[in-house]
Amino acid sequence: MSVFEGKHILLGVTGSIAAYKAADIASKLTQAGAEVDVVLTEHARRFITEITFRAITRRPVLIDLFDEPEERQIAHIHLAKRADVLLIAPATANILAKLAYGIADDLLTTLALATQAKLVIAPAMNTVMWQHPAIQENVRILEERGARFVYPVEGMLACGDVGAGKLADTPTILQAVEEVLNPPLRGVRVLVTAGPTEEPIDAVRHISNPSSGKMGYAIAEEAVRQGAEVTLVTGPTLLEPPAGAKTVCVRTAEQMLDACLQMYDQADVVIATAAVSDYRPAEVWQGKRKKGEQEWTIRLVPNPDILRTLGARKGKHILVGFAAETEELLQNAQTKLREKNLDLIVANDVSQEGSGFRTDTNRVTLLWADGSQQALPLMSKREVARHLLEAIRQKLLAR
Repeated sequence: MSVFEGKHILLGVTGSIAAYKAADIASKLTQAGAEVDVVLTEHARRFITEITFRAITRRPVLIDLFDEPEERQIAHIHLAKRADVLLIAPATANILAKLAYGIADDLLTTLALATQAKLVIAPAMNTVMWQHPAIQENVRILEERGARFVYPVEGMLACGDVGAGKLADTPTILQAVEEVLNPPLRGVRVLVTAGPTEEPIDAVRHISNPSSGKMGYAIAEEAVRQGAEVTLVTGPTLLEPPAGAKTVCVRTAEQMLDACLQMYDQADVVIATAAVSDYRPAEVWQGKRKKGEQEWTIRLVPNPDILRTLGARKGKHILVGFAAETEELLQNAQTKLREKNLDLIVANDVSQEGSGFRTDTNRVTLLWADGSQQALPLMSKREVARHLLEAIRQKLLAR
């Protein structure tokens, strides 16, 4: 039976030239057994009419906030309560801003505030608009609240420009809706490490690195969204703990290792993104060492290797590591993959623009133990997380 059978889908259509593609989405959902209620914005009606959707869905099409097709039912409340998914496709820049900041000035935006249904958004717009910092900030806000985005794809746009902005194809959008209805990692136990570690020198100084934790947090958030039971072991960051994940805060490499060992046997998948300090001071000064004129020599000793320790007792776990390199990226990553007994390693050159520490984007290559690899273009860390989790899901299915 189709996952859409008997589900109630609200399909919001906004004022984009891609609005005509929403008819195909509505048709495919209806054919799969879903009950589809279409909500058109006034601008969407400039591109496609309600007659089309009424014929496809055999349901009333709603436009005005005060439309009440069912007697004694307030439409935006009734529909909001019944909905399993609110899908907005295509979504314009305007609707993204309204959703991000809680503006409710028409039926669609009012429904979005009134419903507890899963939210899936498929934007479509000019490339420059899509890349504008304001749009990307709105996307970030909505993703943090749990919205699932189906990012626009590259191609020739209606305006003649070439770039990212085209509405994703219907199968991709339907797959996203299917995944929020039937999360692909439901029941999978995922342990993620993230952020830097700090190794104290004295009471106020420490050795660390510039890791922000954004990559690990994005993976943890996406894994929660896909139904996994997530534990996040994190070093010090400025990020909010992901909703739905069990978060364990540590400071040093030894503390991170201890936390991972305590939870390792309960995990199915371990994804180690943390930038762990390789060394720590041999002696820690008690209190604050006062500044003086003499040199201060600090002797460093190696920290325990968390990945190597976990790899030595891997068992049936899927163990994933990260390799942040500045030279000989693939060679160094393959060596780490082999020596630490990993199933998969994610290699990225942190010297490249947009893929270093503290960025919102990354450019990585996935390398599997069987020798296969997949190079991903520059994309948001949330998108990298989705590609990585899909690769892991395929590995789980193969088992």
